[in-house]
Amino acid sequence: MNELQLIQKYNVPGPRYTSYPTVPFWKKLPLEPSEWLNKLELKMRQGVQSLGIYIHLPFCESLCTFCGCHKRITKNHNVELPYIDTVIKEWNLYQPYLVKGVQIKELHLGGGTPTFFAPSALKRLIEGIIDNKNLHKELCELSFEAHPGATSQAHLVELYHLGFRRVSFGIQDYNPKVQKAIHREQSFELVKEVHLSAKGLGYRINHDLVYGLPFQELDGFSDTIDKTIELMPDRIALYSYAHVPWIKGTGQRGYDEGNLPQDKEKRALYEMAYFKLLKAGYISIGMDHFALPNDSLSKAFKNKALHRNFMGYTHQKTDVLLGLGMSAISDAWIAFAQNNKTVEGYQNQIAKGELAIFRGHFLDEQELILRRHILDLMCHFETKWDPSQAAQGFYDDIKIRLNELFTDQLMSFDEEKLSILSKGKPFVRNVCMAFDLYLARQLPNQQLFSSTI
Repeated sequence: MNELQLIQKYNVPGPRYTSYPTVPFWKKLPLEPSEWLNKLELKMRQGVQSLGIYIHLPFCESLCTFCGCHKRITKNHNVELPYIDTVIKEWNLYQPYLVKGVQIKELHLGGGTPTFFAPSALKRLIEGIIDNKNLHKELCELSFEAHPGATSQAHLVELYHLGFRRVSFGIQDYNPKVQKAIHREQSFELVKEVHLSAKGLGYRINHDLVYGLPFQELDGFSDTIDKTIELMPDRIALYSYAHVPWIKGTGQRGYDEGNLPQDKEKRALYEMAYFKLLKAGYISIGMDHFALPNDSLSKAFKNKALHRNFMGYTHQKTDVLLGLGMSAISDAWIAFAQNNKTVEGYQNQIAKGELAIFRGHFLDEQELILRRHILDLMCHFETKWDPSQAAQGFYDDIKIRLNELFTDQLMSFDEEKLSILSKGKPFVRNVCMAFDLYLARQLPNQQLFSSTI
């Protein structure tokens, strides 16, 4: 079977597996805050030493039509301090449930547009968080996402003084026609200026690119990759555009689906970028990341310490990840919990002195085993069978579902482990889907996921 036939065969809707089970299959709706806190306390009693924090800052001044994130479009900056104070109050509500001495190893500001907020507001937020818990002196990484057109020198300086050392700039594409379609117009000169400013201060820099966007063509995206290589960010996230117009509020019905590169054309965009980035000295990591050899993500990939969570790939794993802010998701490994997805609902619930949890999922023993396998596949392209589970026939149905992938020479397996072959790496999500009992047991009656290729 040739490459085009494989793409046509396996380019089906499937999860990105930032969690297992995936959000559409979570069983706790509604989830009472007390139920989540009971699970969090149970996890804490198991010896939690490290904590990750994700803070969702949802405001943007304009809508980028490719974006499927939860956000609020507004030019009213009076929303900043009330929202910041709500997040700090939420953090304080968690304090009685966190074990003494737990250290923050990871803190990330995501959005939305975190640099929508004034530097003084971000200072207020960070000081309100780190006053209560210690940052790990050696391992903690503070990072934030930034819109190049909304990031001032004052933002960079203030956040650097607060301890931030990594910034992720949302680039997507430099082609003016593509930028106009996705409502994200920013010149290479603008990006270069803010990139060099951040680099001069000492930041490690990520660039986020997206392939499969409307009107993208090989020559134009090749120019985007060349410009990216000129700046040599430490990491590059090369995301496949997730076309999910059925999700309320994405704005993705603003262009015709016929304007999107399909199947082989879309894959060609990735492969062109892949070979150019490797030639420039980057290492390919997971299904969509690249990093310079001395970057911590490259080292984690080499040492098989790479981790994946709701923020994507990361070089370290924390025992618990707390999501603060509207729609943010928390992960205690044995349980997930998500906050209210509206700004007003989130703020009103916190104002009452209770967490803004509205749904989640508690994992059973079987799900924990499958979660580990899927995580290993997404991070390392291999996973080891558990001998005791294998003896009980745990993997029998999974191996049947893997049979076509095996026949198509995308993966191999023996009595010890399953390995995704080089030819099969573009189809890692399809391999993971064979482990997904929810997809196996009940096909969704509506499309829930973007296509895998």
